[in-house]
Amino acid sequence: MDFVAITSCPAGLAHTPMAAKALEKAAQELGLQVKVEQQGAMGLKNEITVEEAKSAKFLLIGSDQKIEKMDRFEGIPAVRVDINMCIKKPKAVIDKVSKAVAARVK
Repeated sequence: MDFVAITSCPAGLAHTPMAAKALEKAAQELGLQVKVEQQGAMGLKNEITVEEAKSAKFLLIGSDQKIEKMDRFEGIPAVRVDINMCIKKPKAVIDKVSKAVAARVK
């Protein structure tokens, strides 16, 4: 898995799934493997397992909300971005976060 992502907005009914779909489509176009979890009023949708989290190079969080079950991602580089950027410019977000994580790891 190249990366995992979580999207979440206050209600979790509009921006959350829009951002998830945008990130999934952008990752596919970039040739990357991703799993995107949605958190909101509906609970956790497409929940990321501990195994999936551990296999990822980083966690991208598209949210300014509190994220549930963060202990799954212990030891994995995590970057938080504005959910609207995930919707508007998902490829740019993925590219920027990938480069930031790579620079941190070196």
